[in-house]
Amino acid sequence: MREWAAKSSARLNAGVEAVIALLMVLLVLDVWLGVVDRYLFHWQLPWPEIIARYLMIWAAMLAVSSGIARRDHIGLTAAIMRVPVPLRRTVLVAIDLCILALFFYVFWYGLGFAESGAKRQAMIFGISLQPFYAAIPTAAGLAAIQTVLAMIRDSGTHLDVPPFQEASA
Repeated sequence: MREWAAKSSARLNAGVEAVIALLMVLLVLDVWLGVVDRYLFHWQLPWPEIIARYLMIWAAMLAVSSGIARRDHIGLTAAIMRVPVPLRRTVLVAIDLCILALFFYVFWYGLGFAESGAKRQAMIFGISLQPFYAAIPTAAGLAAIQTVLAMIRDSGTHLDVPPFQEASA
């Protein structure tokens, strides 16, 4: 079960990181177009800044699940390392369960938030804001899945052996 969770987490993370890379490429191109427009061609395009904002939001929100998969998120490592090893595993699993509850909460209320975007329109594009608002529940759902997979994979031992550890040369 732990091997399956590790492989599933790594595959899901690879897909998410590919999407993040694509979003970042689009973000750089969009910002570059905005700069060229403003200082060279003077087209006065109204949309590059807005597109950049939403690309950045999607990329940042999706990166949360990647941080969870790699256990690169903020932790209370100094305090937890003072806990005896047998109790440390229990504490780490309890923290994972709290994190999972938080992401379920954000996912649940994020669905309503994304739905509220269906009634709003982007002034420049005249399209629904729902696809942009959907970043919140999508990211929370992915983060919850990665939390479950990381919890199964690590079973409270991730401070002892970091996940995706690079082979030392």
